[in-house]
Amino acid sequence: MWRFVTNNSDKLFESDINDSSPKVASDNKESERIGSAKRASEKDLMTEGSVWKKMTFFALPIFVGNLFQQLYNTADSLIVGNVLGTSALSAVTSAGSLIFLLIGFFIGLSMGAGVLIARYIGARDAVKTSKAVHTAVAMGLVVGLAMTVIGVTCTPTILRWMGVPESVMPQSVIYMRFYFAGSLGFVMYNSFVGIMQASGDSRHPLMYLIISSAINISLDLILIAGFKQGVWAAALATAISQFVSAILCMIRLMRIDADYKLIPGKIAFDMTMLRKILHYGLPSAFQNSIIAFANVVVQSYINSFGEDAMAGIGSYTKIEGFAFLPITSFAMAITTFISQNLGAGNLSRAKKGARFGVTCAVILAELIGVLTYIFIPDLVALFDSSSELAIWYGTVKGRTCSLFFCLLAFSHAMAAIMRGVGKAVVPMVVMMVCWCIIRVSFLYVTGLYAHNINFVNMVYPITWALSSIAFATVYLKMDFSKFVKTK
Repeated sequence: MWRFVTNNSDKLFESDINDSSPKVASDNKESERIGSAKRASEKDLMTEGSVWKKMTFFALPIFVGNLFQQLYNTADSLIVGNVLGTSALSAVTSAGSLIFLLIGFFIGLSMGAGVLIARYIGARDAVKTSKAVHTAVAMGLVVGLAMTVIGVTCTPTILRWMGVPESVMPQSVIYMRFYFAGSLGFVMYNSFVGIMQASGDSRHPLMYLIISSAINISLDLILIAGFKQGVWAAALATAISQFVSAILCMIRLMRIDADYKLIPGKIAFDMTMLRKILHYGLPSAFQNSIIAFANVVVQSYINSFGEDAMAGIGSYTKIEGFAFLPITSFAMAITTFISQNLGAGNLSRAKKGARFGVTCAVILAELIGVLTYIFIPDLVALFDSSSELAIWYGTVKGRTCSLFFCLLAFSHAMAAIMRGVGKAVVPMVVMMVCWCIIRVSFLYVTGLYAHNINFVNMVYPITWALSSIAFATVYLKMDFSKFVKTK
């Protein structure tokens, strides 16, 4: 179990206490040397000031940024569906679960890096902050290149495993290959944004995301609506916009005068720091992969109902993405807030932030859910008004799930708390059991009796409820004082 010490940043983690004394002395001297320079923007730190203001003003740019990201992801589907038709739309929308299967693992690792960096920043340890930053970037470069190779070469095989209809297969393959050709841009963008958000800076990532969103939508309109190109153009537009946003983030990190400044010559693996990142990140990485695998299985069930089901439910999934906006925003705020304040040894402040973040995520997600329930037929029709059956599939899915968005938000917010205190294994286990084993088992058992789309729709709110109960049980029994120790 990790220990946090308020008056000695070099002993931030229990494993650091066992470092050899020469190394500790060297790190202390280096910390003092770097600490004499201008530190990471103090106004961004969450260890002081109003709890609700710090969390809200951190979460709000993330919310707006995610809104733009969701809008340009949705714009892809809107333009493809209205210009290229139902078959092309089903090819694009059905790719979401496969994309997350391959990128979710790295996103989890980057969460671990963010927790670590936030704690070192909160403890004002310049040396360890710098080592964590450059190790995280090195990891992103390796993973991004590997993901490019795997995604481009393995896409046809994975799509066949998913049971993608032959009528959709050619367009699905080309879309996925162009998408994964830009994997490095996506991975590095997430690496850089994770570093900035760990410092409390969510404003600059928002600015860069707005720019990349405008580029993505403009290219979609030019290539697809203007020049009538195929689904590959939508993937290419996304890849280009991701590289642009990654470059802008990199420039920001290279120019900032702070402990987390990016210095290209220092990008390398520090093995001690890598082990700590993996300690925090692997549970979240496996959690994402497990959820993605379960969603791929669910998608294979949806594929068995044909193109209209793929297009309709895929369109709803884009709409559902808007419910994730407050969830993602406050989940990141919760993790960063708790990490920085535990790093600074402030237990009561960390707990206040956790309660505030959970409340906001749940209320906002449910409001979006109610609006979704009311307007879902019209929203699905925006993607493809030519197929009444596709609209029906999307509407049924929306009205089965949308009123339970509060449960989805609660589960993710609880998982963010667990990651913030260093117990990332808890959400991994809960979601593996509820969102993978139970979800897949439910579909298998019900599939033995009937081939009914309602069973596919019902599995989500059922497993959201189970995970919420599990998280609430763990949270109520958890003693936060075990994660902080003051002298």
